[in-house]
Amino acid sequence: MLFDDTYKTIEQPAEGTFRDRGSKFIAYAFPVHSESDAKIKMASVKAGHSKARHHCWALRLTPDRSVFRINDDGEPSGTAGRPILNTILSVDLTNVLVIVVRYFGGTLLGVPGLIHAYKTAAAEALKSAKIISCTVNDVYSLNFEYLRMNDVMRIVKEENLNILRQEYDNTCLLEIEIRKTQLNSVLERFSKIDGLKQLYLYTI
Repeated sequence: MLFDDTYKTIEQPAEGTFRDRGSKFIAYAFPVHSESDAKIKMASVKAGHSKARHHCWALRLTPDRSVFRINDDGEPSGTAGRPILNTILSVDLTNVLVIVVRYFGGTLLGVPGLIHAYKTAAAEALKSAKIISCTVNDVYSLNFEYLRMNDVMRIVKEENLNILRQEYDNTCLLEIEIRKTQLNSVLERFSKIDGLKQLYLYTI
């Protein structure tokens, strides 16, 4: 199978709500890049809804869509986190966190009612989000002599590479993003520049 170097996520936070027999479900969708990023968002939502009965959530991470977490936060097992995650999976998003806050309305909804409520609230939030397609990029640092600047910048321009950080002195440093599908050809071009050192940093 060819490596798919694109993935879908959401551009900005979004919200959705659903009500059933007095219970109110408020869903928040966030773009996130790590579990620590997600924890900050969760803490913020919990602080804003400290009187809510439940704060249930699902998280899917990484461009290859392999990491996911769910939490029912006191609801019967399988009635909250899993339906929220299934909603994320149904639109094939990753690097996304959906939290659904429930204010209990006094009437028990039963297992089918809860599954429907959490799924619908999550779907409403994702429906109002702007879905974007991102490429999977590797970030590299390049170290080279100032005299090689023109050679390096020519490749950056021709290959349309995004510069994340730059330091210019006698020895220069560039941090650049290279799309996965371009990786081999771009690194080969850089390797032909005398004295240039390239180092892989991380993937985004």
